[in-house]
Amino acid sequence: MTKTSYLDRGSRLLQDALRRFVSIQAHEAGAVLWAFSYFFSLLCSYYIVRPMRDEMGVAGGVENLQWLFTGTFIAMLLAVPLFGWVSSRYPRKRFIPYVYYFFVLNLLIFFLLFRSDVTHAWVARAFFIWASVFNLFVVSVFWSFMADIFSNEQAKRLFGFVAAGGSAGALLGPVLTAGLAVPLGPNNLLLISALFLGWAVICVQRLARWQQSGEGEAARAGGSAAAERAIGGSPFAGISLVVRSPYLLGICVLMLLFTTLATFLYFQQAQIIRDSFSGSEQRTAVFASIDLAVNTLTILIQVFLTGRLVKWLGLSATLALIPLLLGIGFLVLGFAPVLAVLVVVQIVRRAGNYAIMRPAREMLYVVLGREEKYKAKNFIDTVVYRGGDAVSAWLYAGLRAVGLGLSEIALLAVPLAALWGGVAYTLGRRQMVLAEHKGEQRET
Repeated sequence: MTKTSYLDRGSRLLQDALRRFVSIQAHEAGAVLWAFSYFFSLLCSYYIVRPMRDEMGVAGGVENLQWLFTGTFIAMLLAVPLFGWVSSRYPRKRFIPYVYYFFVLNLLIFFLLFRSDVTHAWVARAFFIWASVFNLFVVSVFWSFMADIFSNEQAKRLFGFVAAGGSAGALLGPVLTAGLAVPLGPNNLLLISALFLGWAVICVQRLARWQQSGEGEAARAGGSAAAERAIGGSPFAGISLVVRSPYLLGICVLMLLFTTLATFLYFQQAQIIRDSFSGSEQRTAVFASIDLAVNTLTILIQVFLTGRLVKWLGLSATLALIPLLLGIGFLVLGFAPVLAVLVVVQIVRRAGNYAIMRPAREMLYVVLGREEKYKAKNFIDTVVYRGGDAVSAWLYAGLRAVGLGLSEIALLAVPLAALWGGVAYTLGRRQMVLAEHKGEQRET
């Protein structure tokens, strides 16, 4: 048997195994595996450097975190028009690799800076801000691409498993950091992170080829020809598209409530862990352990439960599930603001977001046009997201300044979680209406 025959047989066996766990059709298997690998490489790249980012945030002072969040928001304001210009000028198969090449270059620059005599404190702050921008940007572009090549029906079946690729990468990233940080040194891990980003570009190219072959439902609906053209329009079109659309504005509200509650919990995590552990090494280990627990739980839910939840509960109830659970978590944290409760709530929130909320939220974009999928979505995922981070960071600092403790702030978050759930449920209902309308337009 030739080498090619062995590879073909192995590919068929892998696809057969995949169909046992995921509701997938034969012509989709290759694309789903490439999408899985794509997201795997992105989040593995990020999670290799995430523990470094979190430790730099704590080392710089918990009381100064709001400044780092503000710096991240300003960086997003500068980056979004640049992305809008690139996506307007170049076709998708070119501008998506350009985004990843840009971040590879950034990793190499930080590698050189950390090895130089440049003042470490400022490089550390810059790295915290850069890592926060990097995470949102690469993931936003990924999900824009997924919403562009898969149909609404495919998204409901496949996005849970595709998201599991990211969770698998996020699971391996902390393991690599924990295992290689001492023998290789933290700086050299940046080079490994860059290699994973390079693999993501290969995955993009393979997926673009799959859509251009006409095998995907989105391609048969005309997406293949559109993918060969630049999106066009203004670099600032994402803003105007959002302002003119009640649906996109609703997603903005959803994102702001999500980031507010996530930021509150992040600040409480930083404070409780700072008070519980005195050493930098201990804090870094705790952050990595939380990441490991989150990503293990996430991948199990994504492979075995996410697609079934959307089918059983519908998109609306699935979107509202995590806000409900987080509201309960904040209520418990309000009465018991201790490390054990904080860790459980944080793991449930992050795993629920990655495994359930994030794939369901990305389904909201599948029913929109290409400019909304890339420009408006990128604006929401970056500027609105980090703007919510910055505002909520200062709000948290203000609440602490007027004397509110961890318990009081946790209890204040409970009604916000309820509001978040209501907005999520309403958007899920609206997505169903838009999907039906889009289906009727295709038939006529």
